[in-house]
Amino acid sequence: MGNVDILIVEDERITAEDIKKALNSVGFNVPTIVSSGEDAIRACDELEPDLVLMDIKLEGEMDGIQAAEKIRSKMGIPIIYLTAFSDEKTVQRAKVTEPSGFILKQPYGFLRKPFEESELNTAIEITLYRDRLEKRLRKHDKWLGATLRSISDGVIATDPQAQVKFMNSMAEELTGWLEEDALGHDVRDIFKPMDYKFPQGEDVSVDESRFKKAILPAKDGSKLTVDGSVTFIKDFEGNVDGLVVIFRAID
Repeated sequence: MGNVDILIVEDERITAEDIKKALNSVGFNVPTIVSSGEDAIRACDELEPDLVLMDIKLEGEMDGIQAAEKIRSKMGIPIIYLTAFSDEKTVQRAKVTEPSGFILKQPYGFLRKPFEESELNTAIEITLYRDRLEKRLRKHDKWLGATLRSISDGVIATDPQAQVKFMNSMAEELTGWLEEDALGHDVRDIFKPMDYKFPQGEDVSVDESRFKKAILPAKDGSKLTVDGSVTFIKDFEGNVDGLVVIFRAID
């Protein structure tokens, strides 16, 4: 945990120092403490912390929600709100920024801090884990997309309703459809080989349907002969999550 940097955005100095001590005690780094939304944005831009603990009521013209929105949209850094404000309007505004956590501060009491250290640590650990997982998934998606775009077969992927979500360049070339024009269309409007019937989505007993020497009409009216397959993508419960069409032109 020693390599994890957490920015504290808090305008109550005593609270901020208590938070810093709590984080340091379990091995997190706190590169700095800021007290305004404007300073939070600048600090994130300069320091690139792994996580931000954000109060909502801050010094300056920008509150914590406005600052969090800019930080999330510009830098993608996860945010945990640590605030005393829990009214419905504030919560609804905060939810728009997609925070990773929302911890309510309590009034200071005798030998009592305004937050539970165990609750704070748990929220941080969960947030860091989710952030690492999401980054790995995004990296995997980019790698997979680059791979699919570079292969010599045409590839079309759909959502559960058979609407096109992805086409590689070879699929564009063979069908005559650009990906940007095909997105959201039913795949059967884009890829419709003659004398071939797409398997029905409710027939989950079928995993793959192959076709050979099928005549594929292109968007411009030309025709070519293709081989390929239509494969169901299923989730862990066997529900259809989409289709993948892989095809190639043959002589």
